[in-house]
This record gives sequence, C-alpha cells and structure tokens, in this order.
Amino acid sequence: MAGYEYPREPALSEHRLDDTVHRSQPLQQGTLDRVGMAGIEVPVRLRDPATGAALLAPARAEIVVNLVDAQARGIHMSRLYLTLQAMLAEEELGTPVLKRILTACLGSHQELSTRAEVRLSFAHLAKRPALVSSNSAWRSYPVWMGATLERGVVRYAIGAEILYSSACPCSAALSRQATAERFRQDFQGRALDVDAVGRWLEQEQVAIGHSQRSVAVIDAVLAENEHALGLIELVDVAERALGTPVQAAVKREDEQEFARRNAENQMFCEDAARRLKAALDGEARFSDWRVRVTHVESLHPHDAVAAVTKGVAGGLRV
Repeated sequence: MAGYEYPREPALSEHRLDDTVHRSQPLQQGTLDRVGMAGIEVPVRLRDPATGAALLAPARAEIVVNLVDAQARGIHMSRLYLTLQAMLAEEELGTPVLKRILTACLGSHQELSTRAEVRLSFAHLAKRPALVSSNSAWRSYPVWMGATLERGVVRYAIGAEILYSSACPCSAALSRQATAERFRQDFQGRALDVDAVGRWLEQEQVAIGHSQRSVAVIDAVLAENEHALGLIELVDVAERALGTPVQAAVKREDEQEFARRNAENQMFCEDAARRLKAALDGEARFSDWRVRVTHVESLHPHDAVAAVTKGVAGGLRV
C-alpha cells in the first residue's frame, strides 16, 4: 500500500536503545529463504456467507520474508508483527488485506527482502442444516489462507480440513454375505412370505459393516484472476464429493438418512481421494491443489492414507 508506514512503538527513553543486531557482525554470511514468526495470535474479521453477519475469530499467523542481504544479521521482526496486527484488526479478511500486508512488509524491508509470505489458520463457523429434520446447528471447520508476494505478483492459497464417515466396502460385503448365509439356513425349505421375511430382516442382526471417522485435508492455489477466497465453498465442494460429512444436529430420521448415505457411499481411502480429485479438477478457480485423506480405522490400530495432487509442473507435492 503506497505510503504505508508500519506501526512504531512509543519511545521508552530519551536515548536510543542499543541495537545489537545492527551493531554486531554476523558470525556467518549467507542468504536465507524464510525468516520471520509463526504462531502469532491475531484476530480475523470474517463474514458469514449464509447470513452476511460480521464475525470475529481468533487466529494464528505465520509471516516471513526472505533475506537476500548475505551480510545482514537479521530482519525487522517487530515491523512484520505490528503491520500484521494493525491491518487484521481493522479490515475484513480477504485478498485485498493480504496483499496490503505483504506490500507493507516488503516496503519495510527494502534491500533486505524480495519475497514475503503470510498464512492464517483459524476455525471457521458455518451453520449446517440437518439431513432430514428441520433442525440446524453450527460446525467449526479448521481452515487456512495464505499469500506470497514476489516480483510484484501475489499468489493466494486456501485450505480446509473436512471430517467425514467412510463405510468400508469390504466389511459391508462380508456382512451381507453373513446375512445371506443365515437367511438360507432359516428359510431353507420354507415357502417365502413377504411379511415373514420383513420381520426376519428387522429382527436379525447377523453382522454389521464398520465405518470410521475420516479426515480430508485440502490445499488449493487460486487461479491467477480469482480473488474470492471461498473457504466454505471449498468445504462444500469436498462434502458434496464425499457424500457423508459428519453431522451437527441429528434426530432419529437424520441418523437413519446418514446410515443410508453411508451405504450408498462406501469407500476405501483410495476412493475418497479419487472423488476429491474429480471434484477439484472440475473447479476452474483453482490452478493447483493437493489432497490428503486419512481413514482412522476401526478394525486396525493403524490408519489408511492416500494422497494426490493436480500434477502441475513445479506445483504442490504430497
């Protein structure tokens, strides 16, 4: 932002405080790729996509620059910190404020740095309707967004963690097989009666296929002319592709519907990764993406995992 001056601390005394960083010579010389701070506590101003209401959420930030002056002992970390705090406290989170933050950070590091990066992680609340009943409730999605400024070009990225249920196809098939074998035993030589078969199906629980809570982690790079961060939109794309996102408000009819959807959407971790790949490939707003899925097994003490990227040359890797 033209003319921006990073916030300055008030003078603590009449005399200039000793600046050890600039007075000392570096023990070793060399350029550095990333120097800065992580885990900074900041507020972020959001807007609920459904209601338009303003929201304030706590976040953790990472802000770094490169160090191209091989003889410089360090960077001005307080300038990065104060710039981040001042801008996020006043402006709604989006691509404009991210660009202004990075521009100001490079402006305060002339001759020291040529690239600046910022990343913000927080929980994004979204109200979700129940599957069947008229209820709704809040879900909290771990999300992140970031930007990199270098040579006047800004690249924006977003990400989210999505919880879903994965019903095991193998377990479901074995359960059906066990049920079929018991059915043959119980009805061998008997004339089939629809009501009798119905009562048998309601009462007999021969085997139950297992499902597990699963996690998809998605990172996506926005296309060059895309400036809408769309965090909940990214979550929506993933939840539609998977078919069985975990639920908030649940009555009996919702739980039954959830069980039905699990039966319709049985998946191994490979299936989940391929579903997300197909969904993200259909999103022109993303120039690159990465997916990592984890099925926290209920049968084994270990997890099943899969990962895939868009496959852009020099892009994201698993």
